[in-house]
Amino acid sequence: MAMEVDADDELLQDAGDAAYPTLDRQTSYYNPLDTFKLAKGDQKHYQQQYGDLYFLRLAKLKPAVEALANEEWKDFEIAGEKVRRVDRVLDVRQGELCWVAGTVYMDMPLKPNILDDISKDHWIAAPPPREKFVSPTGQDQTMLEDESGRLRLIGTPLQLSMLVTGCIIAVMGTENANGDFEVVDMKVPDLPRQPQRWERDEASAVISNGTGSKRKSNGEQKRVEGGKIAIVSGLGISGDQGDTLTLDLLMEYLLGEACGPSEQAEVSKISRLIIAGNSITEGTPLALREEEKKASRKYGYDSSAYNPAPTTHFDDFLATLLPSIPVTLIPGETDPANVSMPQQPIHPAMFPRSRNYAAIPDAVEPGWFDSVTNPWEGDVDGWRLMGNGGQPIDDVFKYVEGDERLEMMESLLRWRCGAPTAPDTLWCYPFQDRDPFVIEECPHVYFVGNQPRYDTVVIEGPVGQSVRLICVPKFKETGEIVLLDTDTLETELVKFDVFENNS
Repeated sequence: MAMEVDADDELLQDAGDAAYPTLDRQTSYYNPLDTFKLAKGDQKHYQQQYGDLYFLRLAKLKPAVEALANEEWKDFEIAGEKVRRVDRVLDVRQGELCWVAGTVYMDMPLKPNILDDISKDHWIAAPPPREKFVSPTGQDQTMLEDESGRLRLIGTPLQLSMLVTGCIIAVMGTENANGDFEVVDMKVPDLPRQPQRWERDEASAVISNGTGSKRKSNGEQKRVEGGKIAIVSGLGISGDQGDTLTLDLLMEYLLGEACGPSEQAEVSKISRLIIAGNSITEGTPLALREEEKKASRKYGYDSSAYNPAPTTHFDDFLATLLPSIPVTLIPGETDPANVSMPQQPIHPAMFPRSRNYAAIPDAVEPGWFDSVTNPWEGDVDGWRLMGNGGQPIDDVFKYVEGDERLEMMESLLRWRCGAPTAPDTLWCYPFQDRDPFVIEECPHVYFVGNQPRYDTVVIEGPVGQSVRLICVPKFKETGEIVLLDTDTLETELVKFDVFENNS
């Protein structure tokens, strides 16, 4: 018997003349900085000594910390003795109340030392890296050094403060009979000047006008409120089928394909995606049979063992997103970029499909797909953002006893140094004329990728600075991304998960 079906319930119907609303993605106003870009070709050398980097850092930050210390301690006295400033570490005199500025050096027996390794001349496999450098027996010592010498620091303030090698501080106290400097108080440079929102964009508009009369920038003419920035890290693409489903959910969410009309309207406010390191998992060569290894090896290099699947899958992922949303790509520890900090942009040759959206070489304006350095800083929707793939914080973690990542991030900002442990225990380029890790201007948002868990807080500076700190978790382990509201700088966590039925 035939069953009659109402016309409204038929699956196949005419499209009709009804007009459906279309959503346009919010515009991203993007103005990156080239703070950490290195010279190319023959202009980049590695023959220099690394010690110059510490002297450059001290010369840059010493005036700031001395000005702060002088303001705080100029009228300080103990038992009628007024504190005085000394210029150098070796000018400290026993029993005299004084203060001096210098560079912290942490003498830690468990810290790796290349000179000790060479002197032992033991040709054995290297030991696994330590999770912490902190000595369980209390053998660690805190030193203060400058171009004149080194002074050992002791005292309660050191136990209450977070210190690592490479940060610049000023200490007040006296030298005891053992030659140790007993610290009474300590100061750090604290947060630098913070630019106003849209300050750099408006200044660029004035310069580009060329007539001396101020004109409105494009961002000032067309600014739209209510935008968001998506930040993700630790995609960990391996090329296996197991990591594609969660990535597909992320991709469909950012494209607005995995949600209803109301959610699509919210997704359309995401103006930019920032990928903060470790997009590709650590390289795993393909397994070959013994006869294949002998046949494919040439000049000592086995090209057949290279596994292109991770980069191919990542390129496909980016190429699917880029027609809809601009992407800023920061390299990480496991990505195909140089190991030493600052890591340079991943070469566009790794992305045969996505590189069509990148800017041409030596272009002034950034492309829709912007492969940048690690660390990186720039202006997005008028706010100064600064972030990295996680290596500086992971290295600071080894120097301290706790695991408070936000406290480490705050300390880096108050030290005004984005990678204080470089080059001591964090590999970096031997700079000779400047230290790019010195923070010249305070960011509005400071994010760090590949952290154990999501966390965020707002810190305040001495003259009204306000910085949003964000720990971005590893997406491969947590399935979480962070959305940053460009109006309020409030954050929102979005989690993607795949239900597994084990029954």
